[in-house]
Amino acid sequence: GKIKRRSLRTNNLQIAKEKLRQFESAQLRGEDNPLPTRTALADIITAYVEHIRTVKTPKSAQTDVYYLRSAFGPICEALQVNSRKQSIRAMKKPPKAKPGQDRRRRTQRIEAQCFEQITTADIATFIASQVRSRGLAPKTANRYREIICRLFNWSMTQGGIRMPADKNPAAQVERYKQKASQISYLTLKQIDEQLDALVDDTQLQTMVAMYIYAGLRREEALWLTHDDIDLHAGGNGMIRIQAKTVAGEYWQPKTGINRAVPISRALRTYIDSYAPRPSIGGWFFPSPKGRHYDPDNLSRDLRIAQKASSLKWTCLAFRHTFGSQLASKGESLYKISAIMGNSPEICRTHYAALIPEALTECVEFQSPKKRNGKPVSVA
Repeated sequence: GKIKRRSLRTNNLQIAKEKLRQFESAQLRGEDNPLPTRTALADIITAYVEHIRTVKTPKSAQTDVYYLRSAFGPICEALQVNSRKQSIRAMKKPPKAKPGQDRRRRTQRIEAQCFEQITTADIATFIASQVRSRGLAPKTANRYREIICRLFNWSMTQGGIRMPADKNPAAQVERYKQKASQISYLTLKQIDEQLDALVDDTQLQTMVAMYIYAGLRREEALWLTHDDIDLHAGGNGMIRIQAKTVAGEYWQPKTGINRAVPISRALRTYIDSYAPRPSIGGWFFPSPKGRHYDPDNLSRDLRIAQKASSLKWTCLAFRHTFGSQLASKGESLYKISAIMGNSPEICRTHYAALIPEALTECVEFQSPKKRNGKPVSVA
């Protein structure tokens, strides 16, 4: 019931009138203060990083932190490089320039005194500078847009931030047009060639066989324990991909949904001939030291083994092989998505083109015409 004087923070009469109109409109809706807030950029980013580290897996949260550090720089402790692996990577010489990359251009960052000052133009300019200076692919450029958009969405809904006109500036940034994804997978002949090349390393051979014949993600196989391999289930057995806590460390599948993958006859032969080494934690595929196998160390060991045989297939190609071979065999995308732990939409994007004769009958809508009283045959 008392009159208060509020600064509209502008010398422009028209802007002041518009802000006053917004203020009066908000009062009618029962809102206290519709004017934009003024929050230090470092404060809101610190709060957001704490949020994602709480609700996301450590790896997923660290990926988001990497993108935020690239966008805003190490402006707060939450965006500082705090792992030994990242520090070593930062000290290394930069890799050779990619096609379309111009290292002469200085990479820009999003700079502002307060969070509410960031505009759509600031974000678009930053992403464009990343594309020019680092030769980013459209998919990576869109990833920057997506993560910054999430930051603003959280800030406006849970962080108490009021942006000008109550709009997310990142949502207005135009997406980069992405190319159709190219799925790399092995043919049946290449599968035999790949597994034969690892005959001297039983564990690595069995791991690759599990990626190919069960379609597991890289970390899913590394988090398997002996209890997850049920060889007495129906058929040839079952692999259970499920959340667990081992040695005080919690892990869950990427989608957060547990699933069971049937063991095929081909995979069962490799599992039966595999004798896991003793490990701390009961790992089915332990590291050479008998501990949990680090994903990057596995990729390194696989890369070394592949180089000796002049092969370049990766764990992702092995997983795509599983989905691609099932699709080529005529299995439904729903079944493939359920076994692989993906959404049907992702499986449709990756494997729909491989389903044989799936649309054959869809193009028929009229009976063939007759020629000289006889049906026209189709060669």
